[in-house]
Amino acid sequence: MTSPSNSHPGGAAANGAVVDQALVNAYLADNPNLSAGALSAARHFLKWAADRRVAIKDLDAAAVDRFARHRCRCGRYSAAQLQDPGYITDARRFLRHLEGAGQVAIPDAVARLGPHLAGFSANLATQGYSRVTYSSRISQARHFAEWALQMRVPREGIDGDLIELFAQHDCQCGIKTKRGKRVAGTGTKDRRRGARAFVAFLRIEGLIPVTVATEPPADPRLADFTTWMRRERGATSETIRRYQQELGRWLMKLGSEPQGFTAAAVRSIVLDQGEDRSRSSARMTITVLRTFLRFMIGQGHCAPSLLLAVPSGVRRRLSTVPKTIPASTIEEIVASCGTVTAVEVRDRAIILLLARMALRAGDIWQLRLADIDWRASRLRLHGKSRRGVFMPLPQDVGDALLTYIEDARPVVASDLVFLRTQAPFTPFRSSAEIAGIVSRVLSRSGFVGLPTGSHVFRHSLASAWLRDGAELDQIGAALRHTSRDTTAIYAKVDVDMLGAVAQPWPGYSA
Repeated sequence: MTSPSNSHPGGAAANGAVVDQALVNAYLADNPNLSAGALSAARHFLKWAADRRVAIKDLDAAAVDRFARHRCRCGRYSAAQLQDPGYITDARRFLRHLEGAGQVAIPDAVARLGPHLAGFSANLATQGYSRVTYSSRISQARHFAEWALQMRVPREGIDGDLIELFAQHDCQCGIKTKRGKRVAGTGTKDRRRGARAFVAFLRIEGLIPVTVATEPPADPRLADFTTWMRRERGATSETIRRYQQELGRWLMKLGSEPQGFTAAAVRSIVLDQGEDRSRSSARMTITVLRTFLRFMIGQGHCAPSLLLAVPSGVRRRLSTVPKTIPASTIEEIVASCGTVTAVEVRDRAIILLLARMALRAGDIWQLRLADIDWRASRLRLHGKSRRGVFMPLPQDVGDALLTYIEDARPVVASDLVFLRTQAPFTPFRSSAEIAGIVSRVLSRSGFVGLPTGSHVFRHSLASAWLRDGAELDQIGAALRHTSRDTTAIYAKVDVDMLGAVAQPWPGYSA
């Protein structure tokens, strides 16, 4: 039986051709700079849909995919055209025009994110992003909105998994800035960053629902251990975070029931670690394992003898000499810090805090505006304990801090002193970023062959104090050591000073 649409040259087929041409003419009117190839793709797509009895209102991204794969026998068109990704992108772009013109039906549940791009753009502008970062974020947000519409993603379906799917997709989206190609390496990361920023904005504005990640229930032993560490041991939040992270690696290997803990399981946690684990990481495992077992034993949950199953981590105290930098080189490092850009001003203040006050990286990371007593010229440092300790603030350090706070520090809600210098001006994630700043300062100034890390300034200043005649107790007080044994490591930098800590030989009398 012959289809009515093809039965008469002047019947439904002719009317369909007239409608199709009207759609193409409207497309050209809205986009006067369309190429001949783009118009060909639009006509070809409509021809394919008509041949397969697909109503225009039912066209979608899946239809474009089928169009790209069909065995073309469409008269004036050829199969070779379908092998060009740009040709398929032109077809998607035409579909997008039909959607915007109301010719293609879009379900009400589908997320229409395009209208919110203007608000996202204004939000980025208020956060002070650089021109390059702003352009990248808004471009990827526009890309994500287009892709989500083509994929008919519902508002409730926008989550982290969807963002990752967008970051990895083989792009042939129908927007002018996309040509079906992805830059190797940074392309996927840029997509992910832009989509995450856009989705975060939409959630804050209440434009899409907030998704709650489905995580496995927390181990009650971990919660109880955390409470014990905080209340009974006085551990800081950073110490608790590191212990929780370490426990999370192997807690389930011990078993779900404490009464069933075995010596073999305890030993395997320490001995069966990967080759990529360093000695210090292995010692961390031993420390956390022992602490956790002591907690469980104190609660009466497992046998005290299990402590004997923990292998010892050999660490010969005082077996190494602290790495130091000569005082003259430290002064060169301080002098090399510029004061032109916000990054240089911030980094100079951090280097001076390390070089003049022998602070730990954690001290600088946790430093808050309220910890600076300008009238008394002192800083309140929290260090590794809950109790704050006041330290005198040298003049040049205070000047550098004041310059940074007044001239270079972004005005944000956070009261932490040191922030990132690029929008959105968030605090550092951890104290490890202080070491990264030290490394970049040395690299920018051309220093090579020097010990790395932020702690080298602490070692260097303590060693210099010792050589200048300071006593170990004085140095320990300045470094906020709780034990004289901790300070004794600096006595090794000078053989003559070893007598201050060396014990007399048994049976020897002077």
